[in-house]
Formats: sequence, C-alpha cells, structure tokens
Amino acid sequence: MALDITQFLLAAQSADAKIRSEAETGLGQFREQNLPGFLLSLAVELSNDGKPTESRRLAGIVLKNSLDAKESARKEQLVQQWQAIDAQCKSQIKSLLLSTLGSSVREASHTAAQVIAKVASIEIPQKQWPELIGLLLVNMTKQGRPPSLKQSTLETLGYVCEEISHQDLVQDEVNSVLTAVVQGMNVEEQSPEVRLAATRALYNALDFAQTNFGNEMERNFIMKVVCEAAIAKETEIRQAAYECLVSIASTYYELLEPYMQAVFELTAKAVREDQEAVALQAIEFWSSICDEEIELQDYEVPDSGDSSVQHSRFIEKALPTLVPMLLETLLKQDEEQDQDDDIWNLAMAGGTCLGLVARTVGDAVVPLVMPFVEANILKPDWRSREAATYAFGSILEGPSIEKLSPMVHAGLDFLLKAMKDENSHVRDTTAWTLSRIFEFLHTPSSGFSVISPANLQQIVGVLLESLKDASHVAEKVCGAIYFLAQGYEDGGPSSSLLTPYIPEIITSLISTADRTDSSDSKLRTNAYETLNEVVRCSNLVETSDIIAKLCPVIMAKLAQTVELQIVSSDDREKQGDLQASLCGVLQVIIQKLSNADETKPILLQVADQIMMLFLKVFACRSSTVHEEAMLAIGALAYATGQEFLKYMPEFYKYLEMGLQNFEEYQVCSISVGVVGDISRALDDKILPYCDGMMALLLKDLSSGELNRSVKPPIFSCFGDIALAIGEHFEKYLQYALPMMQGASELCAQLDNSDEEMLEYGNQLRRSIFEAYSGILQGFKNSKADLMLPHAPHLLQFIELVAKDKPRDESVTKAAVAVLGDLADALGPNITTLFKDRVFCAELLGECLQSDDEQLKETATWTQGMIGRAFSVCG
Repeated sequence: MALDITQFLLAAQSADAKIRSEAETGLGQFREQNLPGFLLSLAVELSNDGKPTESRRLAGIVLKNSLDAKESARKEQLVQQWQAIDAQCKSQIKSLLLSTLGSSVREASHTAAQVIAKVASIEIPQKQWPELIGLLLVNMTKQGRPPSLKQSTLETLGYVCEEISHQDLVQDEVNSVLTAVVQGMNVEEQSPEVRLAATRALYNALDFAQTNFGNEMERNFIMKVVCEAAIAKETEIRQAAYECLVSIASTYYELLEPYMQAVFELTAKAVREDQEAVALQAIEFWSSICDEEIELQDYEVPDSGDSSVQHSRFIEKALPTLVPMLLETLLKQDEEQDQDDDIWNLAMAGGTCLGLVARTVGDAVVPLVMPFVEANILKPDWRSREAATYAFGSILEGPSIEKLSPMVHAGLDFLLKAMKDENSHVRDTTAWTLSRIFEFLHTPSSGFSVISPANLQQIVGVLLESLKDASHVAEKVCGAIYFLAQGYEDGGPSSSLLTPYIPEIITSLISTADRTDSSDSKLRTNAYETLNEVVRCSNLVETSDIIAKLCPVIMAKLAQTVELQIVSSDDREKQGDLQASLCGVLQVIIQKLSNADETKPILLQVADQIMMLFLKVFACRSSTVHEEAMLAIGALAYATGQEFLKYMPEFYKYLEMGLQNFEEYQVCSISVGVVGDISRALDDKILPYCDGMMALLLKDLSSGELNRSVKPPIFSCFGDIALAIGEHFEKYLQYALPMMQGASELCAQLDNSDEEMLEYGNQLRRSIFEAYSGILQGFKNSKADLMLPHAPHLLQFIELVAKDKPRDESVTKAAVAVLGDLADALGPNITTLFKDRVFCAELLGECLQSDDEQLKETATWTQGMIGRAFSVCG
C-alpha cells in the first residue's frame, strides 16, 4: 500500500474530526493489510531527523502500542503478531530503533528507548536479541559518544530492566549494565542529564543486583555513588537518588547496617532543608524501613527471635533523633490540604511515617511524642495545635492500651471541645484523631473502652453537631461514628448503650448524605457507609423497629433516583453513585433483618417492593450500581429462600447480562456469586434456569478475555448448583469436570514466589475442592458411581496440595472436607483407591493436631467417613 505515512500521521492529529477520522482509517487499513510494512514505516519515520517532530512522536506511540497493551489477552495477541514477522524485517526495525537513540531530537530518542524496551520484553525472555545489551553498552564505553546518546542509552537500559525479569540476563550482562549505570551516576560525569538518566536506570536495575549487593566491595561502591547523587546540585538527581534508597531499604534491608549512620545524616538534612520533592523521598526511606521491620516482627517466632532476615532494629536505634525530625515536619502544613485529597505534603508524609514508627516500636514512641503534643496543643497559632493533634492521633496504633489509656482518658474531653476550634484544619484533624481513638481504644467485647456510660452522651452530641461542619470535617466525623458503632458490635450488654442514640444518628447521617454543599460525592458515600455500619453493628433485638422504619425511607430515596432527569454523562454518573450507595444500605438492612426468625417477617412484607426497585435500577445501566444491586439481590435470595422463585423470570435477563459482562469483570464476578446464592435459596426449583446459567459459566471459564480473578468463584458456583439440583447435574459433568481437572493441573504450574499468584492459586485450589464437594454431595444418594472414574484424579490433586508445605489454612480445610465427601459418597468403593495413599493419614494427622477447632472437627468427620467406608467393606 503506497501511502505517505508522514501525512497520515500528521492528519491523524488534525483538529478537524473528519480529516482525523480518515487518517486513522487509512493507518488502520495499512496495519491490517501489511503489518510488517506498517511497523517498518513507523520505525523509519521515528528514526528520520528530517521528519516533523509531531509525526515522529505519533509514529513512536503507535509502534509502542503495537507491541504492548494493558489487557493480557490483547497483549498476548500483539506478542504473537510480532513474533510472526520475518526475522529480516524485525532486524531492520530494531536497527532503526537503536539508531534513533542518537537522534538530536530528545522526544524521538526518548520514545525509541521505550519501544526498544517493549521489543526486549518480548524477545529477551525467548533468548532472542542476545546482542542488545552489548550494543547498548558500546554507546556508553566508546570514546567520544555524545552525552545525549549516553542519556538515551541509560534510559533504555532502565526501561529494559523494568520490562524483563532478573532471570532473563546472565550475571555477566548484569555486571556490565550496573557498571555502565554506576559510571553514568558518578560525580565525574559532566552532564547532569546523563547522571539523572543513570540514577533512574539504577532504580529499575536494583532487582538485578542481588549478586552485586551480596559482594561487599561492589555494594560499598553502589551505596557510595547513590549517597553522592543524593547531594547532587540538581534537585531531580537528588530525588531520583532517594528513590533508589527507598527501593534499597525494602530490597536489601539486611545489608544496610554499615550505611545507616550516613543515610540518617543525609535524610535528616534533606527533610529539614531540601526541596519538598526530595524531602518526601527522604521520609519515604524511613517509612520503608518501618514496613520491613513491622513485617519482620509479624514473622518472628516470639521466643526464639528466629527470622530468615536479621532484624537490625534500625528504627529503635534511630528513635531519639528520628522522632524529633518527623515532629518538625508536622508543622509544615499546606493551607489547602483538607480540601484536596490528592495533596501529599511534608506534614502528611511525616505523620504517616510517625504512625509507622509507633507500630514498629510500640510504647517507646510515647514519651518522645507527648512533650511535643503538650507544648503545642494550646498555642495560639493553628499550625501548632493541628500538628500536636496530628502527632497524638498518629501514635494510637502500636503502643499498648496500658500506655495509651491514661493519656487518652485525660485528652478525650479536650479533643471533644477542640471540635469547636476556630480553625477548620484543627477540627478536621481532631475528628480524624477521635476516629482513631474509637478504632483502637474502644472494644467493649475485649473489656476495654475509653467510652463509658458517663461520657457517651457528650461524645454522640459533639459528633452529631460536627456532622454539620464543612464537608471535609464532616467526612472525618463520619469515620469517628463508624468506629464508635463498630466498637459495640458483639459488645454484649454494652452494645445496648448506643441503642438510645441510634434513631438520631441515623437521621443525622441521612441529612449529611443529602447535603448539597460538597463538590464531590465523597461525603455522601462516607455518610451511607457509616449508616451501614451503624445498622450492621446495632443490637438487633433492640433496634429492629428502628431498622424497619429506615427501610421505607431508603426505598423511597432509591425510587426517586430512577425518576432523575439524565441530561449528561455527569448526571448519569451521579445517579449511579447514589443508587449504588442506596442499594448498599438496603443490602445491609436485608442481611440484618434476615438474621433472626423474629425479624425476618418485617423484611418479607416489603421483599416484593424491594425487588421491583432493584429491577428498575438495573434498567438504568450503570456498572457501579449493578455490582451493589447484585450483592443486595444475593442477600434477598438468601433471606426469602424458595419465595425468590417468583422473581426469576424478570431477574434472569439481568443475571445473564452480568454473567456476560467481561468488560466490568467485578460485575461478572458478583453475578457468579449471586448464582450461588440463588442456588442455595431455591434448591432444585432452579432447574429451569440451569442450562442457561451453566452454558454462560462454562463460556466464562473458557474465555481468554475475562479477568482471571472471576474463574475461582465459577468453580465454587458449580458446587452450589450441583448441591441444589443433585442428580440432575449429570448432564453437565462432561463439560465441568475437564475444566476442573485442567484448572487443578494449572495450580501445579503457578509461580508461588509471586504473592499475587500465590493468593490466586489458593483461591483456585479452594474453589476446585468446593466444586467437587458440591457434586459429590449432590450425587451421594443416587448417582455417586458417576464420580468413580474421576476419583483418582481428585485424590492426586489432594495429594499434590497436601505436599505443599506452606499451605493456606482455608485450602487445607477444603481439601480435608472433600476427602470426607469422597468417602461419604463412594463408600466401600474407595478402599482400593485409598490403599496406598499414605498422604491421607498424614494430612488428617496434621489437621487433628491443629489449634483451629473447625479444622479439627472437619478432620475428625473425614476420619469417621473413611473409617465407615472401610468397616462396611471389611
């Protein structure tokens, strides 16, 4: 296709929509008809210094987007397309990209660096393009190479390290990359741009440097260069150096001891004297150290102090100088900080770090902070009062109740009065501090609370009055009421203390949600979430009348939203947010009232009206609402049981839509959960809908587009359906079981070193076991033999999981339960299967020793089932 790509790229950026659209169509056709030629043309455009910057910029973006995408299915498709291009064409493109690094136009070389990294992310793991690192290093080592080339080369090395895994390079390559990067960072380097690019590249290469950090000489050199960059003349270099230190703190914590004194001096100077961007990173370094030490404490065996990483107690050692440094930052507030959630300033960073310090060292932080609080809390300057309150609120998580309670008892009255402070920043922080006091020091169920019958009336009065304050203060007050209510959950007799105030709290929260002075919907969302918690945690016996009266109020509000006039997408979004909040409240009311036989009739009287409202909400077509409405319908199905059947003809089409919603996968996931809820509610009355639902669930499982997180719930859902329809599940076996077996084989291949994958693997294992359990129980009375051919595979899977030593407890429970279901369903048929399975006895033995009563109970039942099967046989 002969076309002037420059003209098309320029036209694609035209202000005229018609010209733009035609150009985009032309480019799309070129791409479809001749992908290799298209990509090569883009690379030629990008590399040609004679072409306009605008066309080169777009050529680079299109090229990059032809190699990578956010959605995994699309990304996989692009990777395959690239790999299918013939080697000579790919070689030309790569060569053009490398030559563009030397372009005098900064934008072109910067884009080329990103595109090279995308190609590298495809090819280097496949052991293709082995010469790339060597070619880049030549740019760094050959005499007379211009600084601009070094800069773009270092940028490329950084991006490549970001894109690939440290297993993809051999150690010699890693050493060469680090040498080039560290040389670029050196004080001798004349060009600040090169030094900055090198420092940023080091940040991306730190994961690769494990061997180098293990070598003391190399480690000393890297740390020296980073610390020198932290005092460079240029702000951006200093900031990038501190970003490296933050990463080093979390990646190489155990090797930091020799450098901590120097790093402390650097960070202290940066926090006190440097630009905010640099100071923020310096504080972040200490927050990272706290994170590491909190994690080490969580994993330490208390008596032996045993841990795989040496706990160096850096925070404890630095405490006397670190805490005063952080307290100073609290006085550097921004005037606008309460109004804008996106502001992240020194005072906020310092307070956050102080909170982490309190969690790291506990009681030891208190005597260092309280003198600051006492010295500043009464000063006429609002900054001092706000900083003192923030310091106090920051240290409430970590120290013991014994250490904190005298101060909190002494300070509570003062804080309540401070809710009338003339300055809104002080009121905002005071409300936040009260919410922290109620979160950490108000748990009547454990026998301790700073709230007593004597001060509760004053507390509630102050909070309800303060709900009328500026919206940013009212938001924090909602948080305080939230934790106040939550503390009384399961509080025994003390939960009755709040009951007299609940009608007024509910009324005030609804008024707060109705406020129109807040520019965004955050206050409304907070007010409704707090209302939910008040309802959820209330004493049902005493509040059922109050909740019964609340229900029609919320229903009326939801009915009004359906009538709202929608003119713009903004209107649609506001309607959706409001409907989502109101559906959330109804869900909590439904769950609360269905908790007891005495209160369930209240709900059943209005169930038809509630369901009608939910169906109207679905017709409004907003994904945020669909999630909340689906969850509420799941709760209604549980509450109404078999009565739910009458809603199915009308509701089913929306359920189908939800199960096919790949785009908004959370909606799909919740819809899957609702299928489970309905199956449990309707039992075999769900049969007429099963063909359709199973077809959609199987389609979801086979889809490459659907987010993987939806797949485990689908297996659990198979179990729910099988349990509901019993022997009728037979016709789905031939489709469901191969899927389950395929997924169980996938479990063995997952990368457990990645925390996210480990969590996903656990969900997948648990859900496969739940599917088998449901099917076995469903077939137990009439068709158990159908599962005989599949039993060996299931046992093999259980054995695989049993051998997995750092095993998640919920997975163990599900594995032991399905073992019992297998014995229960197949009876004497299992004896030959179990004959040589030593792991069964070992797994059960391990579970019978567990401290978890539920696990012990399940193991005892399973042992009984296996015993019974063998005794029948014997």
